[in-house]
Amino acid sequence: MLRGLTRELLVDDRRSYRGIDLLTIALHIADTIDACSSSRRVAVMLPTSGAFTGVISGVWFAGRTAVPLNYLLKSDELQYVIDDCGTDVVIASRQLCETLGIEPKAKRIVWIEDIRFRSLPSPRWPKRCERDETAVVLYTSGTSGRPKGVMLSHGNLWSNVTQIREHEDLGPDDVFLGVLPQFHSFGLTALTLLPFFTGAKAVYNARFTPRRIVDLFREHKPTVFFAIPSMYNALMTVKGAKPEDFESLRMAVSGGEPLSDTIARGCMERLGIEVCEGYGMTESSPVTHCKLAGEDAPGSVGRPLPRITQRIVDESTGRDLPPGRDGELRLSGPNIMKGYLNLPSETLASFDERGFLRTGDMARVDRRGYLWITGRIKEMLIVGGENVFPREIEEVVDTHPDVFAAGVIGEPDPMRGEVPVAFVEIEEGAEPDTDSIRAWCRDRLAGYKVPKRVVVVEQLPRNPTGKVLRRALKDLL
Repeated sequence: MLRGLTRELLVDDRRSYRGIDLLTIALHIADTIDACSSSRRVAVMLPTSGAFTGVISGVWFAGRTAVPLNYLLKSDELQYVIDDCGTDVVIASRQLCETLGIEPKAKRIVWIEDIRFRSLPSPRWPKRCERDETAVVLYTSGTSGRPKGVMLSHGNLWSNVTQIREHEDLGPDDVFLGVLPQFHSFGLTALTLLPFFTGAKAVYNARFTPRRIVDLFREHKPTVFFAIPSMYNALMTVKGAKPEDFESLRMAVSGGEPLSDTIARGCMERLGIEVCEGYGMTESSPVTHCKLAGEDAPGSVGRPLPRITQRIVDESTGRDLPPGRDGELRLSGPNIMKGYLNLPSETLASFDERGFLRTGDMARVDRRGYLWITGRIKEMLIVGGENVFPREIEEVVDTHPDVFAAGVIGEPDPMRGEVPVAFVEIEEGAEPDTDSIRAWCRDRLAGYKVPKRVVVVEQLPRNPTGKVLRRALKDLL
């Protein structure tokens, strides 16, 4: 116990943290929350850092639910999340907000820079949390254009940490290099909670810069690296990077979006890194599958983690399909979410009659249990690891004064996996100005949701009821 308090556990762009430092931060945060908040949920908006670990621990010390905020959202999207979760306080970094030009609005904004962490906090035991109590609410894109709050319990998070640790054989001697945002389920579980509860060291970098990441590999010799495919692709562009820089790495996992063969082969040939693809979703805490180094299953995302059951189901009949057949992937396990905040009907619809989560992804398995993701039932894009539904972009494009109607689909992109493309019909008499439409979107959407390009068409493909047929738009690409 004493070794855990005195040992260096986390390193970020500003400082290092011992166990006693994280405990002190957590106690101060719990005191602050008790003094200024009466709501069940507490919003947190911090850059990727060691401080995030201390703050979220403090939220749990106070017996509250944490709501990590996606600071890449536009102000109205961000405000919707703050209002929907019902919090009366946001714990935020003033420097982050000033840099990004964000002004979160809540009854109380607590700037982490103003908390005197060097003073003595009130001694306390953490409030007891039951396994089924909600630990975090993570907002993910919704089909209606509004984000949905995924409720994950303490039991969900602890189960997923344990599942990953067992599957990957992780221990306190490992060193994690973290570049993913901690408001994202991948960054929260795999790069924040996993090393913390494993007793491993974690090194955080708030802003992904390929050259800086290579320097951190050389300095800290990490053994574990989780990233999205576009990040691995960017590492290959660093001049002077060589396989010797990554010799310490025993596990390189890609998730968040599909991993192309080009990136996988390039990393092995250029950097000597065998990138293993994994699979998961916010609703599953998130990791459910991960291929291990050396496993002979090209293109697979691996086998299920311990205590996860997978089914491939014929969507029309609900019957389980045999190995080799494509169907909807459905999952069950202790890591599966409680449901969506304030959305009981959507929660009910997300599970089938046997209690399995409907992932909306088409997949197949082989007789060994390896899983291949082959498509999506849901019309969802994955842009740089972030889920984006076409409807939320279309609703913004449709409000442009010169646009009569719009349809949005995804286009493959070597850097981001997928990017949105908007097809538009122009109002009669209006001059088509695609730059104006993109600027309109930039003012109203997070950057990764802005269409990479806008294509003006004479008429959008529609079904007999007038609905735009997104699948038919793919032929126009």
